[in-house]
Amino acid sequence: MQTISRKKIFFPINAAFRNYLKMYEREVKLPLSYEELRYYDQSIAVYDKEGKDTLWETVFYPQSMVGPIHAGLKRVYSILKAGGDQAAEEHLHIERIDYCTFGNSHPFRIKIVNNYNEVYDYFYIKMADASRIYGLELEHILSPYWMNFLIDGNTLVEEHIAGVPGDQFILHYLNRPEFNPKRIAKEFVKFNERCFVRLLGDMRSYNFIFDITPDFDDVQFRIRAIDFDQQFYEGRRTLYMPQYFKENRIFVDLAIKHLNAEVVKQYQQEERAVIARRLKVQRHRIKDLRDVIMTDRVSFPEKIQQLGNELAEYYHDPVFARCKTMGEIIERSLKRLLVSSLR
Repeated sequence: MQTISRKKIFFPINAAFRNYLKMYEREVKLPLSYEELRYYDQSIAVYDKEGKDTLWETVFYPQSMVGPIHAGLKRVYSILKAGGDQAAEEHLHIERIDYCTFGNSHPFRIKIVNNYNEVYDYFYIKMADASRIYGLELEHILSPYWMNFLIDGNTLVEEHIAGVPGDQFILHYLNRPEFNPKRIAKEFVKFNERCFVRLLGDMRSYNFIFDITPDFDDVQFRIRAIDFDQQFYEGRRTLYMPQYFKENRIFVDLAIKHLNAEVVKQYQQEERAVIARRLKVQRHRIKDLRDVIMTDRVSFPEKIQQLGNELAEYYHDPVFARCKTMGEIIERSLKRLLVSSLR
């Protein structure tokens, strides 16, 4: 069974990383901060449809604060979604503000509703942690998905990632007759490879979602990470491989049942080739991010040494063992990918 650090340390955004975020228009001035949202005076537990405690609480503010907070949240949403265009704000309202008592980031989840058609959306406001923001940026660069997030000081705003959480997919979707288990197994193999290459840890089933798309002759699946707190933080190699978490065992069993070793290797190589192409397309941005990560402190020396040693043994590559920062380790991992793509 995998062991994750029980309480991950938050790392501040250093000056070099903040300059990078400004250059790529991630840092903007926001009308509301995470700290301001913490001044609620009442809360009630949020239960799911089956009556189970979700570990979220709906929070309520003093009457004098409700107006300014709701106005600020609508403006934040406009900046996140519409580049700051305020035209839609007059027909939006904040229906609910939830606070999560579980995990490291203690986010606020905002439900915002369009008054004209009752269509709603969510977004999140969290404490800014350098590890998580590195994770978001690497997901933006290396995965197939656009990541929409903003920073202001110590406040992080994230767009909601829609999909079925992996643990709920296992309970309610996995065994549907119209779903091809081979396609699910294939996507899990690719997701596992993507996480390992970019060193995104703690991808237990409730930390990723399934994006389900009906196609003309079958149903397609894509797996997306939704939690980036464990970006190159832990020391054990297997913590970056979703296949080793007991919560994901059912997906591993699917792969064992439906895919042979040659097919698994093919899917792994396909994913690595796609990541290599993204690196080449985004070479200037990844270089700028690499320059920041190389000297940043986002883990501890003993974890860096352990991970370097384990990757050196796994890849038969002694360069990993000489790495002194997580930035050097991720650089070596991505460089191996690029070199192999040129063969």
